[in-house]
Amino acid sequence: MSIFFLYLEFFKIGVFAVGGGLATLPFLFHMAHDRFSFIQQTGWLSSEQVSNFIAIAQCAPGAIGVNVAAQTGYQYGGIAGGLIAVFGLVSPAFAAIAVITRAMKSLKENKAAAKVFSGLRPAATGLLCAASWSVWQQSLYNGNSAAGPVWESILWRESLVCIALFLLIVKFKGHPIIYVALGAAAGILLGF
Repeated sequence: MSIFFLYLEFFKIGVFAVGGGLATLPFLFHMAHDRFSFIQQTGWLSSEQVSNFIAIAQCAPGAIGVNVAAQTGYQYGGIAGGLIAVFGLVSPAFAAIAVITRAMKSLKENKAAAKVFSGLRPAATGLLCAASWSVWQQSLYNGNSAAGPVWESILWRESLVCIALFLLIVKFKGHPIIYVALGAAAGILLGF
């Protein structure tokens, strides 16, 4: 695989990932059946691999999108591949920040620019919702089950663990590593 191709693919994801690291997820696997998706075009990752990468990325320090890019790049190009994938993902943001910083003074009072930034908020919200939906489908929903009522496709044990952890987080507000460890222990004990 060409290192330049790795950079280019993650650069394209970075260009359209408005809203942060989670906004990169729809481009990785939400549209896996779409001919424009990263998985479909490159064939580098399966949906299961992306799900595993996301689980690891959420536990690791740093942005989820950057962590997934680093894992993907490392898997297919070693350390250099990991660095190139991350650089490709963040390059558009750095370029945009450089341009915006220079133009900030004029944009501050420009009504058209204010409307553009206001219009980006729903786009970012939509991308984050799409990412959440994708993660839910991969983690708590069995799309392979026979056609029937939706509740028959829900992975109930996993959903109950998710709800229990959420309630514990809301009630006790402990350190996140405690809940990661509890989730891992529940997964091991219940055989997820």
